Amino acid sequence: MKNRSLLFAFALTIGLFATSCSDDDNDGETLLPVIGKWNVAQVGTVISGQEVLIDAPQNEPGCNKDYLDLKIDNDVNQGEYDSTDTPCALITETGTYSRSHNNLTTTIDGVTKTQDIMNLTLSELKVRDAAGFITVYEKD
Repeated sequence: MKNRSLLFAFALTIGLFATSCSDDDNDGETLLPVIGKWNVAQVGTVISGQEVLIDAPQNEPGCNKDYLDLKIDNDVNQGEYDSTDTPCALITETGTYSRSHNNLTTTIDGVTKTQDIMNLTLSELKVRDAAGFITVYEKD
């Protein structure tokens, strides 16, 4: 009986210690990696407190979807399809990215953009920039 009480006290102490040592800076942070190719699916904003999303108009009809390819070495490739001169011509730009807590910062062609990660699952990445513009990506 004494051993059970001692074991219970030990388990309780470990549990309290683990709880008291949590890192409050990471509250709400998702730990899933952002690495991978993400296709632009929807865009939108919040209007009168309601999130309004539409299919991404920048995706050229009949072409693959525009994308953001986040590499393991913190390089990023951004691909956009444009049919102005040639049908479904792929225009790519490269840069770097970093992730800090729930922020994704990309620097592409000298332009730095920081976005809040609103949702990250194995199949969806939803980000919002400082102006409130939302982009939803689907995993390729």
